[in-house]
Amino acid sequence: MSNTYTQLYIHCIFAVKYRSSLITNEWKERLYKYITGIIQNHKHKMIAINSMPDHVHLFFGMRPDQSLSDLIRIVKGDSSEWINAQKLSPSLFRWQEGYGAFSYAKSDISKVAAYIENQETHHQKRTFIDEYKEFLTRFGVNFDDRYIFKDPE
Repeated sequence: MSNTYTQLYIHCIFAVKYRSSLITNEWKERLYKYITGIIQNHKHKMIAINSMPDHVHLFFGMRPDQSLSDLIRIVKGDSSEWINAQKLSPSLFRWQEGYGAFSYAKSDISKVAAYIENQETHHQKRTFIDEYKEFLTRFGVNFDDRYIFKDPE
């Protein structure tokens, strides 16, 4: 795409199906490498990735030649297949339907990356659902509580 110039920085959040706490310390670094590989194979640039047992945060520079929805569909589909093929989860691993995606300016990169890298600290003070709703509210995204990530069963 000659003569196309963009600066797109996306923070994406998605959860394990039913927010089950299936992402463990034993294999989460392998998951990060796998997801980073998917992002890079699609010519985007991973800036930060981290998780809690029930959800993942990705922050990446995005090229405009692929839709965000296609990229996240591939990331979630391929990574869940990989997790199941590697038998990393004690039960069938699936990602919850949907995701949140928020765009940032270049000047915000270090702040957003630091936030993602410090997930454990943030979640000592607030729950994932509270964090997610805060993002939606801060970015002016209208939402219906019925469709926010489901609580664990």
